[in-house]
Amino acid sequence: MTGVLPSYVVGAWWEPESDAGATDVRDASTGEIVARVSTDGLDLGAALEYARTTGQASLGGLTFHERAVLLKRFALTLTERKSELYEISAQTGATQRDSWVDIDGGIGVLFSYSSKGRRELPNARVYVDGPVELLSKDGTFLGRHVFTRLPGVAVQINAFNFPVWGALEKFAPAFLAGVPTLVKPATPTGYLAEAFVRMLVESGDLPEGSLQLVSGSVPGLLDGLRLGDLVAFTGSASTAETLRAHAAVQTGGVRFTSETDSINASILGPDAAEGTPEFDAYVRQLVVEMTSKAGQKCTAIRRAIVPSAAVDAVIRAVQDRVERVVLGDPRADGVTMGPLASLAQRDEVRRRCAELAAGGGDLVVGSLADPEVVLADGSRGVVPDGAFIEPLLFSFADAASDALHDIEAFGPVSSIVGYDSLQDAVDLVARGGGSLVTSIATHDPVVAVELMTGISAFNGRVLLLDRDDARSSTGHGSPLPNLVHGGPGRAGGGEELGGIRAVLHHMQRTAVQGSPEMLTAITGIWHAGAESRPGGTHPFRKSLDELRIGDQVLSPPRTVGLDDIETFAAFTGDTFYAHMDEAAAEANPFFPGRVAHGYLLVSWAAGLFVDPAPGPVLANSGLENLRFVTPVSPGDAVRVELTAKQITPRETDDYGEVRWDAVIRNQHDDLVASYDVLTLVAKHASSAP
Repeated sequence: MTGVLPSYVVGAWWEPESDAGATDVRDASTGEIVARVSTDGLDLGAALEYARTTGQASLGGLTFHERAVLLKRFALTLTERKSELYEISAQTGATQRDSWVDIDGGIGVLFSYSSKGRRELPNARVYVDGPVELLSKDGTFLGRHVFTRLPGVAVQINAFNFPVWGALEKFAPAFLAGVPTLVKPATPTGYLAEAFVRMLVESGDLPEGSLQLVSGSVPGLLDGLRLGDLVAFTGSASTAETLRAHAAVQTGGVRFTSETDSINASILGPDAAEGTPEFDAYVRQLVVEMTSKAGQKCTAIRRAIVPSAAVDAVIRAVQDRVERVVLGDPRADGVTMGPLASLAQRDEVRRRCAELAAGGGDLVVGSLADPEVVLADGSRGVVPDGAFIEPLLFSFADAASDALHDIEAFGPVSSIVGYDSLQDAVDLVARGGGSLVTSIATHDPVVAVELMTGISAFNGRVLLLDRDDARSSTGHGSPLPNLVHGGPGRAGGGEELGGIRAVLHHMQRTAVQGSPEMLTAITGIWHAGAESRPGGTHPFRKSLDELRIGDQVLSPPRTVGLDDIETFAAFTGDTFYAHMDEAAAEANPFFPGRVAHGYLLVSWAAGLFVDPAPGPVLANSGLENLRFVTPVSPGDAVRVELTAKQITPRETDDYGEVRWDAVIRNQHDDLVASYDVLTLVAKHASSAP
């Protein structure tokens, strides 16, 4: 690929009429041109409007579950063609392992959000947050918080280091929320982002307008944004601040989140002496973070904070492991670390290293000279046009050096510094001004608690590393889709990933007040006081096709006798004194005397509302939110009200889940217990037993 890299906008691939002024993009190992990039003449306004209209319409017609199923299809498409992506990825300087982190990691995000969307979100278009708020004594005025999707476009500006994962970790939650995406990849590796977008377009599974790609710079990108749009930025802190200061963000209501420079740290606990599993795990992790993606990771360890007495031992151990690193072209066998993404990036790292040295850093591992590397054909040599640099470790005698805590060489570069007390270690972490992640290697819970308590406010994530989790840990530098990826202060103050909370970032939470009937209509969840339909065909005889919210069973009463209580106690072994000892029960401030077991009442309730014959109800899958309110004494009578509360068909199965509102009352209509019953129900009568 040596032509101008196309963009995908307004439902079609677009290229500029001329390549005049296009930027050359080169192979990171050889310097050969692999693509040219230009957006000259691209109508960004049309792309944004296409997302807000066509994209919003196509995604808005889908439920959370339908979008989740599509995310899985996208993941399968990329999985089938990932060998092509790996081949292209090698041109960016990525080794097989680097490509696995980027490509398979991005595919994993799609799978993860597909699964979480179907497990944790309703098969609906509105997400309900929190319990009902009763706003009137008679229950006719209620409040709820609901999330609805934003009406704009999610503009995602990505860094060069992870062209696949970096895009998909933003795209997946936006898509699941129902908000169309416009991806702006970084120029040095944008050709890999173009490749995966092309694969998704060719699959035919993308809803129209749901994903667009702009290959190249877009001056004035934020000028066309407005309320309802979002920007998610990954890159330098200085660029983030420029974007954050834009009027669209400051006063125009555009949501802005960033993940930026981060002087991350890794602390070696005082108990983790040389020879312990924690010491070995610490050094191994440090070198991995220096060499994975050639250190071009926002989560990489920049400061190794170790007990002062252990500094020399750690340096020796790092040197030993670094000597085993094989630097070269990723396409050559045996190479374990590739080049930086570009010559410009290599030169920037060297400049930053000079600043670290000027600030008191002593280079104790590695050299800044052009290294001899393994070439693609297996031979060795120096490549003037290759962006290679050795792993480098600086040692700082002065822990208060500003350079140590302020300067990030975005490459295979870390610094080591000693500490004298745990509070010193906490203070050093804080000097970084806010980080994405800090790891702690210790097997001492007291040390872990003190350090964790001290550093949490300065980090988005903390990894506790010891002998018990060293083998299973995903590592210091690996964000996971079910946990927050972001950090305070210098790290940008944003949150990417983080499970469903990342989806909700693309939605607006609104407090809705109204009658039970109105809230039922809006949320798709039955609220007490809304229309209910007792009598007629038992709801358990209805498939999902036939069942409706509000279908209800009203049971006859059943009287609780003392012999029932004693039989249940003997049968289950639950002989708690409140059920068996009249005097002791009366002495308890919560009971009038001996009372029925709560689980006896729940068991009886099932017998009162169930229809026992085979039918659409396939299984009871759970019980949630159980509360016992009023004790039941011998001689009391109980009855049950069971109402279809929420119906959730499963997109890929012949059944779905029905949530039933269960209420047990006594002969005085006092509330005895309330809970939700969960059942699996066939979608169609023909698929029932």
